[in-house]
Amino acid sequence: MRIVSLLPSATEIVCLLGLRDALVGRSHECDFPADIRSVPVMTYSAIGVTQENGEIAANLTSAEIDALVSQQLADGQSLYGLYLDRLEAARPDLILTQELCDVCAVSYGTVRAAVRDLTPRWGGTAQVISLEPTDIEGIFDTILTVAELTGRLAFGRQQVQALRERLERVEEAMSRIPLAERPAVAALEWLDPPFAPGHWVPEQIERAGGRCVLGRYGKPSVRCLWEDVAAAQPSVVVVMPCGYDLAGTIQETQSVAYLPIWGRLPALAQGQIYAVDATSYFSRPGPRVVDGVEILAGLLHPEHWPAPTLAQAQRIAHLFETTVVG
Repeated sequence: MRIVSLLPSATEIVCLLGLRDALVGRSHECDFPADIRSVPVMTYSAIGVTQENGEIAANLTSAEIDALVSQQLADGQSLYGLYLDRLEAARPDLILTQELCDVCAVSYGTVRAAVRDLTPRWGGTAQVISLEPTDIEGIFDTILTVAELTGRLAFGRQQVQALRERLERVEEAMSRIPLAERPAVAALEWLDPPFAPGHWVPEQIERAGGRCVLGRYGKPSVRCLWEDVAAAQPSVVVVMPCGYDLAGTIQETQSVAYLPIWGRLPALAQGQIYAVDATSYFSRPGPRVVDGVEILAGLLHPEHWPAPTLAQAQRIAHLFETTVVG
């Protein structure tokens, strides 16, 4: 089988199922496991100054990216493009894409149109599958879907069971904590402007022993106001801008650390503001969302669960040293 994965999460699933060698194409955002970087890139960003590897230039701020994305969508334009010549050369049997989020990956319609035009040239057919989970159970179902499509269903069930058992261990540890003692958690999926979390992130927070006080379970993330963040009165803030690694998250947080609103958050007074590697553990609906739950459990309840590594998450309350609390 020849697989093209146009989603980072799908690429992780394919590799989880032991099908790394079947990958003949990936998106420009697929970066895990590390050895997939040699797989040909099929997509590129259509906004901003694009680098040779298809990614947005790293010097754009989150505000600039948001403005470019908003304008592109308002104009009815796609945020991503396909290298049609590379897709034709790959001659895939299976293409994994999505319809869930216009901002996350090349659209399902774009891929279908490309396949319709290209398959006559290579004399075969390619199955295009849209993966769009909105919660953790849906992510597990996605793993099983890919496993069934690739003839790896029994192995896929084993992998999902292993992920479930990890979640159960976290939930067992968190069950000892009374609801009244679970911290109010605000996650931020973007900073300029702020976005409240959606889809599986509120569930990650709840499973990790927190109370999600900002965001929508199973729904897309939503733009909010800093006043909304303050009104939620979180005792913990977790900064996780979509698509950013830990270093990028810290850098983006520094750009908004001057805002007086931070001083109104109980989280700052308690020193409970954290940056995480969002792109690895929170932005992608793949197997590592379970790692994300474990990371949050360690941040929220270190007395009940091992703390995350410094490569996964860091306390960043010191970035707000000049902010007046109260």
